[in-house]
Amino acid sequence: MNVFLELAFLFFMGSVSGWILEVLFRRFISRANPERKWINPGFCTGPYLPLYGFGLCLMYLIASLEKWNFILNPFWNKVTLFSGMAICMTLIEYIAGILALKIMKVRLWDYTNEWGNIQGIICPKFSLIWAALGAVYYFYIHPQILGAIRWLSQNLAFSFVIGLFFGVFMIDVAHSVQLVAKLKAFAEENDVVVKYETIKANIRSHYETTAQKYHFFRPFHSDRPLSEHLKDMRYTFEKRRKNKTNI
Repeated sequence: MNVFLELAFLFFMGSVSGWILEVLFRRFISRANPERKWINPGFCTGPYLPLYGFGLCLMYLIASLEKWNFILNPFWNKVTLFSGMAICMTLIEYIAGILALKIMKVRLWDYTNEWGNIQGIICPKFSLIWAALGAVYYFYIHPQILGAIRWLSQNLAFSFVIGLFFGVFMIDVAHSVQLVAKLKAFAEENDVVVKYETIKANIRSHYETTAQKYHFFRPFHSDRPLSEHLKDMRYTFEKRRKNKTNI
């Protein structure tokens, strides 16, 4: 089967399953959500996170290297694989975070309160979590992934669903880029870095205050213009700009 189709399938599976994982993490575990609310995570509107899609593709490729036996000792060979997965996922996370921060002036997530963080984008804690997820992937998910790819090779009609996913995904990305462009304009005008999740929380708070129904899949939708929400938060952004030298 075509490698491109395999990776497209894995990107689809990783993006959707990663979104589900993040929704559950933020709802039940994350310290950043003490009210335990349901939060739609990520850059896009729909139920997918591209970071996890790229991550699953990389984990699949790294796990496939085991057959080459670069290290003869099976234990250290697996440790090397898990370490490689953690490093690659941390690298993906850093590249995505730094591009958003430096080019778009938007912070998609914030690790500034975590020990050993680098620019609030990556930190040892989440690198270890990536390593643990790598181990879970290798022992429990990779065999299922191989089975899923075999299934796909026998049911190529499912590639239509993958194509449909990418069509919707690209439209969503185009919409999200337009939104981020507005945030970038505000950030440059006011010399601040805009926090994506903070704006979502501000809009959600507005809905709760006015007793309106909040749109889970439209977190930036509001009866007020986005510019007004940003103006309300402007001094908060400026204060963070002055106090956090790593932004």
